[in-house]
Amino acid sequence: MNVGDALPELVVESVDPERMKTMAALLRDPNMIHLEPGEAARHGLGDRVVNQGPINMGYVQTMLARAAGGVDRVRATSFRFLANVHAGDRVVAGGTVTAVRQGDGGEEIDCEVWLDVTGGARALSGTATLLAPPPTP
Repeated sequence: MNVGDALPELVVESVDPERMKTMAALLRDPNMIHLEPGEAARHGLGDRVVNQGPINMGYVQTMLARAAGGVDRVRATSFRFLANVHAGDRVVAGGTVTAVRQGDGGEEIDCEVWLDVTGGARALSGTATLLAPPPTP
C-alpha cells in the first residue's frame, strides 16, 4: 500500500432493521429509536429506525480487516459519529492511505476512514492504523 491509495470499499446494500433488534438485545440497549419507527419519528429522526453506532463502526472495522488481511492486523482506530444511518440505507465504508512507516511489528499503514450513506451524509469518519497485509504467495 502507498500513500494516496484507496482501501477496497465495503458496501452494505441495505441496512437490516432485524440486525438492529439483535444488537439492541446484545447491548441491552432499550432505546426504542432502534426498534420502532414511530419512536424515531417522535424524536425528529425520520420515519425509519436508527442503526446503532457499534454496527456502523463494525462496517468500517470489517473493511479495514479485509484490507489488512485479518482482524489481528488492525492496530488502532478512532471514530467520530457525524450523522445517523437508518434501516434500508445503502452505506459504503472506505478509506485512504495517509502514511506508510516502519513500526515495531513491521510496516504500518495509517489511513483516513469513513462510512457514507449513499445519497446522504457522511455518517462516520476517523483514522486507523493497520499492519501491512502479508505478502501474497
